[in-house]
Amino acid sequence: MRRRAPHNGIVRVLAALILACSVFAADAPDAREIIARSVDLDQSNWARMRNYTWTARETIRRLDSAGALKSTESEQWETVILFGKPYRKITARNGKSLSAADRQKEQAKIDRAVEQLERESPAERAARLAREEKERLKAREFLKELPEAFRFRIAGQEKIDGRDTWVISAEPDPGFRPKHSDAKAFRKIEGRIWIDKTEFQWVRIEARTTGVISWGWFLARLDPGASLVFEQARVNDEIWLPKTMRVAGSGRLGLVKKLREEQEVDWTDYRKFQVESKMVSNP
Repeated sequence: MRRRAPHNGIVRVLAALILACSVFAADAPDAREIIARSVDLDQSNWARMRNYTWTARETIRRLDSAGALKSTESEQWETVILFGKPYRKITARNGKSLSAADRQKEQAKIDRAVEQLERESPAERAARLAREEKERLKAREFLKELPEAFRFRIAGQEKIDGRDTWVISAEPDPGFRPKHSDAKAFRKIEGRIWIDKTEFQWVRIEARTTGVISWGWFLARLDPGASLVFEQARVNDEIWLPKTMRVAGSGRLGLVKKLREEQEVDWTDYRKFQVESKMVSNP
């Protein structure tokens, strides 16, 4: 008996589905590739951040063993650039502007730094700037291991501040072997990263520690369950820079001192720095 050919309508539907699936597979982004590209851009942002000054405010809340607030401290400062070197100038503590005497002390520190830097020869300044830039970039080198440290998966898509983002989950890869000492912490961290779909920049990071993380021969440690939230914003339509960071957790400093704290840092008022600017004394 002769078989009947499938109905033309069904054939067209099946063909359309196959085509759609093949197109989606071809265009579907790879989570690890997205992360790798975002890390490269972060390195570029970090290098270009030296061209900016900003205002920052840090708040530290200390808690007791039950989680009740014991004390709060805050500090606000301006980061200024003196002959290529960043300096903090404190402007407020615990929500209050500095007294006239404290303002004079802060300005005196800046003036002393200017006097010292002005005595540099061109060769000394060039050597110092090269050394400091090398140290700055080295401090972020461990992030280059991020794409290999985790198993990434696109968990969804969200809009943040009007921008479309991929939501990428990250779980430690058991086979990861860190090269940089700071990258060892990746083995005990899990979380999610929101990455801008147009510019491949980090918009938001949420992370949680899954084990004890130690520094300095175990003299400082962070316990499991500590959390981090970090956000960035686009500045001057040319660079992405830190917007806010919140860290909460418990740990130990030294052999006996136990800590339970919440830390929050907010960055605002980014300004493009012009070459060879220096701070002048307040009137």
